[in-house]
Amino acid sequence: MNFQGVSDKAGRPGNNLLRHLSEGDYALIASDIEITWLAPDEILYNPGDQVEAVYFPCENSVACFVLAMDDGRELQVELIGREGALGGVVSGGRLPAFSRMTVRFGGPFARLPAARLEAARNKSPALANIFDRYADCLLAQILQGSACNAAHSIEQRAAKWILTTMGRTQRDVVPLSHEQLSTMLGVGRSYASRVIIGFRAQGILETRRMEFRVLDEASLRTKACTCDETVRSHFAELLPGVYPMSEVRSAS
Repeated sequence: MNFQGVSDKAGRPGNNLLRHLSEGDYALIASDIEITWLAPDEILYNPGDQVEAVYFPCENSVACFVLAMDDGRELQVELIGREGALGGVVSGGRLPAFSRMTVRFGGPFARLPAARLEAARNKSPALANIFDRYADCLLAQILQGSACNAAHSIEQRAAKWILTTMGRTQRDVVPLSHEQLSTMLGVGRSYASRVIIGFRAQGILETRRMEFRVLDEASLRTKACTCDETVRSHFAELLPGVYPMSEVRSAS
């Protein structure tokens, strides 16, 4: 199936996990994949919803897991871009979602019924192994994120999130508001704003309405922790070439 505008020369959607499948394994699910264009903040699943489809972010689309805390705050747990998928990857679907899954940066998503993915897993041990490996990588992302929140400063984590977002969107203009960044960091908006003001004063970035433009990526990397590189290394060992590399394009 050819997905015009979001496919490679072989006709596969722009999702690295799908492109990692062998030709034969991809053929098991190709006819059941459809491309849907989703807007920022569109909700894929709410807690308790039955997970009936797997969503694969394509190209520069990004989704995330969001958890609501008992004090009313909402915390973003992890960004998922073209390296992965959301919904039914581990459980096989048809089970209630634990967190809210929402679109962070809109664009194309490949949608596959969870039942069809499960049927393909049963037919092909190789395909099942790849998704098992991705589940391990996703767990590593979440574990590393938990450790990062406990061990690293707001400045380190802010720099990491901005760089991670750049890697997913492949742009030096990051479509994030101060409020969205504070949700990623799990802190109040004033704390996130203070860090951004500091980065701006050092010439690392400039702020625009609802976005940041990174002016000095090298300096930003010196501010960041190495958690994203740790996750990248784990992906490289289990699923070589799947985790997004730094392919940032200037928007100027």
